Amino acid sequence: MALLNRHPVLRLRMRRRSRDTILILRFTRHISRFTAGLCLLFLPGCGLVFDAVQLVYPVSTNELDAICRRGKAQVGMAAEPFRPFVFPAVWTDEGARVTGFDAELVHEISEALTNRCGRPVAPVLHLIRFRDLFLLLNEGQLDFFVSAVAAGVPAPARAGFAYSSPYFEQGGIAGITKRREVLDVVQGRLPPEEAMGGTARLLDGLAIAVQDGTAAQMYAESILRPARLIHCDSLPAAFELSATTDTTPVDVILGAKPVLDFVTKTTRRDWVPLTDRTGRILLFTEAEYSVVMAEESYKLRWFVNDVIFHLRQTGRLEAMRRRWLDESYAYPRRASIEGLSFDVAKMPAHYAQGTCRETAPR
Repeated sequence: MALLNRHPVLRLRMRRRSRDTILILRFTRHISRFTAGLCLLFLPGCGLVFDAVQLVYPVSTNELDAICRRGKAQVGMAAEPFRPFVFPAVWTDEGARVTGFDAELVHEISEALTNRCGRPVAPVLHLIRFRDLFLLLNEGQLDFFVSAVAAGVPAPARAGFAYSSPYFEQGGIAGITKRREVLDVVQGRLPPEEAMGGTARLLDGLAIAVQDGTAAQMYAESILRPARLIHCDSLPAAFELSATTDTTPVDVILGAKPVLDFVTKTTRRDWVPLTDRTGRILLFTEAEYSVVMAEESYKLRWFVNDVIFHLRQTGRLEAMRRRWLDESYAYPRRASIEGLSFDVAKMPAHYAQGTCRETAPR
């Protein structure tokens, strides 16, 4: 069974440890800058002042030049599927491959880096848990990462990172259910069309599953009042929990609207989106998806923004959206032809869909 309640304290400590590690790294960085700033006040001479300024704001390092020297870009991507942005990995005759909207965006950025550097720049793909992507970026192990990440999520774990211009603007949080009676309850709580109000109270008292580390989890913890909030390591784990739990079923899975919309039309057709009485999908938030980089990666951010701008101006970005969200295709075939390769050495530990665990309501 996917639901584990035996060691909730241990699992809570593990999640807090990752979050605390990020906060400690940021605190150390800011203390170093503050100390150097105090020294600046007492250093006479232009040369010493210039040296101190470099210590306070170490932006003289050009991350683009570093990528060019290496001929490699360290790129992070979620091991969990976020269809159609990140599909499950596929093993081909040429090795392991991963594909999707975000994989194609990484390919476009790598091509632009190759043109900028005047030499081939290969993306070195790190397929890891979504919730660990921010930690690895903060530790300097990644140059950037993508995985349908919503920019501007108000949460401590998302502070101190930089986001590119949006490459996908029709994001947001939505919900799906497998049970008609749940949809009837939600629609029965809808106010009259002329009434104003949010949609958060529509889910009061329901059992809601979310994926750890995502905007849906942070939204649910901050805004909703569920009867039960279930944290899952991945969206497939949430589906498995619903299939194996009879006495305490999951009422709603909350997640990224384009991801849930895609899976209910393709692989999980027994689930339906939460809609109003006219069939329009209920949105709980809006969101734009961006490339995530370190806060100090100013030159890299300008470069990625320029790539996205060019893709949008030429119509290429819209063509990519239609190709992955609207067309019919077999993703394993696309992965074998155009997918990004990655090292499978650590993949077995990360690729398991994981489990779910319940937390007490606030």
